[in-house]
Amino acid sequence: MPDGSDSWPRPWVQLKYFNFHPNFFPNMIGAADAAAGDLVTVMDRDGQPFGHGFYNPHARVPLRIIQHGAESLAEDHLEKMLLSAVKLRTETLRLPETTDAFRVVHSDADGIPGLMVDKFADVLSVEITTLAAWQRIESWLPLLHEKLGTQQTVLSFDERAADAERVMQRSIDEVRARLSSEVASVRIQENGVRFNVNFESGHKTGFFCDQRDNRAQFARWTKGLKVLDLCCYTGGFAVSAKAGGADEVTGVDLDEKAIEVAKKNANLNIQRVSFVHADAFTWMRQMQKNGETWEAVVLDPPKLIHSRDGFEEGRAKYHDLNKLALSLVTRGGLFATFSCSGLMSVEEFEDIVIGLAHRNGRKLQILDRTGAGPDHPVMSHCPESRYLKALWARVW
Repeated sequence: MPDGSDSWPRPWVQLKYFNFHPNFFPNMIGAADAAAGDLVTVMDRDGQPFGHGFYNPHARVPLRIIQHGAESLAEDHLEKMLLSAVKLRTETLRLPETTDAFRVVHSDADGIPGLMVDKFADVLSVEITTLAAWQRIESWLPLLHEKLGTQQTVLSFDERAADAERVMQRSIDEVRARLSSEVASVRIQENGVRFNVNFESGHKTGFFCDQRDNRAQFARWTKGLKVLDLCCYTGGFAVSAKAGGADEVTGVDLDEKAIEVAKKNANLNIQRVSFVHADAFTWMRQMQKNGETWEAVVLDPPKLIHSRDGFEEGRAKYHDLNKLALSLVTRGGLFATFSCSGLMSVEEFEDIVIGLAHRNGRKLQILDRTGAGPDHPVMSHCPESRYLKALWARVW
């Protein structure tokens, strides 16, 4: 053990290297006197207090910093962070005035690594990605339900994260059986538009709340236009645009179950939208051959870069999707394109789109650059958590 460690507050972890990023990998950590899942005091290489975090020696990322500084940190700090997260959404951002669906807790950005909570009407959809959050979720849920007026829980542990955190599937199944409600779907509303959220077949926590403001902006900008929603999932942009006054709307997605939910969402809002079950690449190439164009095109693909090893493959997919989508925009038409891959920077994403336009004889009149809504905040010491990036432009 390090000299002087007898006087350090237990449990503790000592660092080899100084870094303000929240994630510390095995080669960055020295000695430790802590168990998996502990809230630990973090000491620097000189034996001075550095901060506090979650520790799991078996994980690919053993240490996740919660707070920097020398002051002590009790376990009830985490409950205070939960209350702070709820207050931000309900009192500062005042989201309940316009929607009953929003992100309540956004992992590191709200000071609780590995916890993501979305509110959908009276359901809390909870996704866990760290052992420490998993160990505490049973005590946190009653507090969240009380403050948000919710009653049901849909709980999941991301499969990749569970493997990385070395959490056994049996443990996951036992906790889910105890805490999860038997709810297959729920109906929500945002900005006057209603949606069905399907928990059985939906991605992540069931619905992408992060696009709420972008859906509203797209609807405002597409009144009276012929609109194409590529990778439409459950029809968020498509239905919002039609409800906002778009003249004609087509949505395309490869996920057959998502398309079925999208059709239900259009019917729920008494809107006529043409949904196509097809691979976006193949479908767009056919539309090119047919000479079809649209006055407004939105491209919102799923996450295409999951790891650094798969970066180039994912980058190539963004390149090909945007190249095809740009070719379907009428000159002077609107193009809104998105990337939700955190490993791709804003600058690189924009370089791809702008470069494609120029090489294909088009120019972009850039109107806006946006991202996730404010209920998905970004911490200054973790820039890659700015995962959602959007470029809005007229295409000439």
